Amino acid sequence: MNNTENTKTPIEGAAATNFIREAVAEDLKSGRFKSVHTRFPPEPNAYLHIGHAKAIWIDYGIALEFGGLFNLRFDDTNPAREEQEFVDAIIQDVKWLGADFGDRLLFASDYFEQMYQWAEELIKKGQAYVCDLAAEEVSKTRGTLTEPGKNSPNRERSVDENLDLFRRMRAGEFPDGSKTLRAKMDMTHANLNLRDPVMYRILHTPHHRQGDKWCLYPMYDWAHGLEDSIEGITHSLCSLEYEDHRPLYDWFLDQLGIYHPRQIEFARLNLTYTVMSKRKFIDLVKAKKVTGYDDPRLSTLAGMRRRGFSPLAIKNFCERIGVAKRDSLVDYALLEHYVREDLNKRAPRYMGILNPVKVVLTNYPEGQSEELEAVNNPEDPSAGTRKVPFSRELYLEREDFMEEPHKKFYRLSPGREVRLRWAYFITCQEAIKDASGNITELRCTYDPATKGGDAPDGRKVKATLHWVSARHAIKAEARLYDKLFTKENPDDAPEGQDFTANLNPDSLKVIPDCKCEPALAKVKPGEAIQLERLAYFCVDPDSKNGKLVLNRTVPLKESWGKTVKE
Repeated sequence: MNNTENTKTPIEGAAATNFIREAVAEDLKSGRFKSVHTRFPPEPNAYLHIGHAKAIWIDYGIALEFGGLFNLRFDDTNPAREEQEFVDAIIQDVKWLGADFGDRLLFASDYFEQMYQWAEELIKKGQAYVCDLAAEEVSKTRGTLTEPGKNSPNRERSVDENLDLFRRMRAGEFPDGSKTLRAKMDMTHANLNLRDPVMYRILHTPHHRQGDKWCLYPMYDWAHGLEDSIEGITHSLCSLEYEDHRPLYDWFLDQLGIYHPRQIEFARLNLTYTVMSKRKFIDLVKAKKVTGYDDPRLSTLAGMRRRGFSPLAIKNFCERIGVAKRDSLVDYALLEHYVREDLNKRAPRYMGILNPVKVVLTNYPEGQSEELEAVNNPEDPSAGTRKVPFSRELYLEREDFMEEPHKKFYRLSPGREVRLRWAYFITCQEAIKDASGNITELRCTYDPATKGGDAPDGRKVKATLHWVSARHAIKAEARLYDKLFTKENPDDAPEGQDFTANLNPDSLKVIPDCKCEPALAKVKPGEAIQLERLAYFCVDPDSKNGKLVLNRTVPLKESWGKTVKE
């Protein structure tokens, strides 16, 4: 294992101190640990979500801040649920977030032999025994919060008998679920986790890395601390549900007398209008409620990446919400705020029309076209400019015209003059309708003296509209994503129904025939853009063979940023 020190600088704009930082700093000051070594230990049974991003940034952020090391270690101890697909996806996600684990890509399954030897050591010390009770029977004898548990009838087996049975369990002599190895702790303890917890179970299932080598697999509470000890982890940072399991972590390490890391727990991330459950992601995918684990409506990192969220936006969001000891619910709008903040600085601007209506400039020469200069990003002067074609026939957004405008409508209407972005002033003269009364074409005039968007006589207009030259337009499909659920807490469902009852039927609207300026043809899948006046978008991987597919990342307007001061 490479123990080269991490020489990267501390996180830029790191959040204010928190109880984990303070604990780590105190451990270094007191000499409890001489350096910092953290890990992120996902089970490869699903895709990572934004809650994992918070955990990664806590784990990696602490290592980075204190000049330490960071491991990516897969807790691959349950072959019935684990797949190589998930391993590959998790590695991609962790790298995408920017967490550098160097050559420390590790797997718990590589430690199975050492774990087994340590289990035999506990048996020899009389601190573990083979139990014949089925899982249901173990649960019944465990007791409750107010009643003590009952000892297993096998609790007093001899060391020799336990060793013999345990070795035969490893050899594959017994069927699944017929025997377990349990720690001999205290069946009356107030913490139910310490009532003779199961350390090993029999599972005749091939492992995605170990094949058929093992049919005996360690439980997480047994394996967790051993993995940390083997890797020299100093601070095992876990979510809050493992606080009641910490005595197990400590007990196993102390009984074995091996190197002992420190476990510290923090609150998980909970977001409004979304779910943060691997099981629920799997349910949604299997029921075809979403298109896959990378569906842009999901809070999986793969879905957020496809939607156009950036690692920097997610990192800034995680730093903003901070590290706490108590669970809380974070407004999804706060995440969107940091996505907009990031995209506003770096996303190039283009013009596109989602709901087009044709405009004919009757006094513009037929067959003529010209190129106008447009700024790529007003927030970034280094982004430069581009040329946008202009011609006699244009497309405008249908919503930007109103035949009988109300008092606060300042866009195009009969007799009214508006500015076309980077182009000219135009005035609507006539609206052409079909037999059903639907507007099919707007006939306008343009003022050639206003090229670039300013009038030499100083007259002003109240609206600036985006547009696309009809002759030069390219076609695009726009996928307008919204929140996947209609309620802040999707589990708040009517009696007899589950969280899927709150799925938002309007979470995806597909517009198949949008009109975009031709420069968009060069934008590659995964790149972020802004369609002026509309929203931020990301080019989808489905963009192939001349087909352009745009995923709406977030609308331009936000609600959270108006009420929260940074």
